[in-house]
Amino acid sequence: MPVTRSRLPVMTSTPRSIAADKDTASPAPSSRSSAENPSAPTSSIPTAYVSDKADDSSKLRTFLSILRKFIGVADIASVRFSLPAQLLEPIPNLEYWNYLDRPETFISIGDSDDALGRMLAVLRFWFTKDLKYVKGKPCKPYNSALGEFFRCNWEVEDSSPPVLGDAPKVSASGEVSTEHRKVRVSYITEQTSHHPPVSAFWVDCPVKGISAYGFDQLSAKFTGTSVRVTPGAHNLGIFINLQHRDNEEYRLTHPAAQLAGMLRGSLSITVADTCYITCPKSRIKVILHYLDEGWLGKAQNKVLGVVFTYDPDNDSRTKIKDVPEKDVLARIEGCWQDKIHYTLKDSKEPRMLIDLNPLWPIPKIIPPVNQQLSGESRRFWNGVTEAILNKQFGQATRLKQELEERQREKATARKEQGMEWQPRFFSKALMENGKPDLTEDGRKALKGLQEGDYRLEESVITGL
Repeated sequence: MPVTRSRLPVMTSTPRSIAADKDTASPAPSSRSSAENPSAPTSSIPTAYVSDKADDSSKLRTFLSILRKFIGVADIASVRFSLPAQLLEPIPNLEYWNYLDRPETFISIGDSDDALGRMLAVLRFWFTKDLKYVKGKPCKPYNSALGEFFRCNWEVEDSSPPVLGDAPKVSASGEVSTEHRKVRVSYITEQTSHHPPVSAFWVDCPVKGISAYGFDQLSAKFTGTSVRVTPGAHNLGIFINLQHRDNEEYRLTHPAAQLAGMLRGSLSITVADTCYITCPKSRIKVILHYLDEGWLGKAQNKVLGVVFTYDPDNDSRTKIKDVPEKDVLARIEGCWQDKIHYTLKDSKEPRMLIDLNPLWPIPKIIPPVNQQLSGESRRFWNGVTEAILNKQFGQATRLKQELEERQREKATARKEQGMEWQPRFFSKALMENGKPDLTEDGRKALKGLQEGDYRLEESVITGL
């Protein structure tokens, strides 16, 4: 469960094209293919599921030679440097990094009438949100520009059963059955700060009365053999709200992750840290402990956890061993790249929470190219993406540098004029509590996505 929204150089090969399908991987379609029918929404799922090993080896050598310059740097994620285009995945950062690899697990979080069932459903979502790392390789998308934004929908069947109980699948109002019907989930994210690099995101599914929001930022350090990635100061986790459950709010914090295998020439992500999920209203907490490598150096990818009752006003237990048996509701065990089981209190029979093996990331539905604004990720990076896909790396690097220089000029002009840049879709660039607020434009954009109306006016003031 690595931290997300990376400015960190992380490698994979440039993907070869595969047909976009619900259960197969494909790169982001190029704007050329979109231009064939500019009025049609396009579909995309994360890249990096197919690898050209020879190309990987060459890229990795180049990548390592660059990273060695940053040995000892406290946080390379905040350092300004520009990678050559041939080391980049042809996909925008804001498009690649999201938590909705399997949206059907997200929309089912509030289905159970049992508070423990809802927390277990949050865990089911948690273990599916990073399928891109399980099924593919780490990759380095484009760094996001200030004010750049990305929006999309997912349409999925409401088919995930409640973890506990047999509550009917209905809309948030309780008036419409959603069982085995398509439900639309909408998403918008914006780069709200450049120094430090931070983006805000909002996920909304009004039919099911569920939303998620937060800020993404990371810190990274290169040790000489691996890169350790931790949440940045403004990344306080993912917040999930269940409107029809008396506005229950869950906070999911991120563990640290390690990008390893550089010396072996085979990159992998490992996690060896503790993270937490809390719900003050239901007074239920989860501690998850990730285990890294065994004594022979082989990654276990194992996770252990405990679900228990806690006092939100005296939240002092941070280790599994500290939880009294009388407070335990369930225990978690498994491999976060394979299967996860839970065992209820007073039971010795493990139950399946989620099997990741048959699952692949669900494609996004992206606004048609002729309805994207100039600051929208696909359109903003269009020239660079086309050049990389055509292996015109010199041209791609030149276009990328032109975009970066334009950002610097805009920032200089704002400073000279005494102007403070403000996000368009979120009220503030940063929030101390880690929870972004939507502006009127943000609410309008999400409402339009829900209605399939992608029209937005160009912003008068923009970081782009």
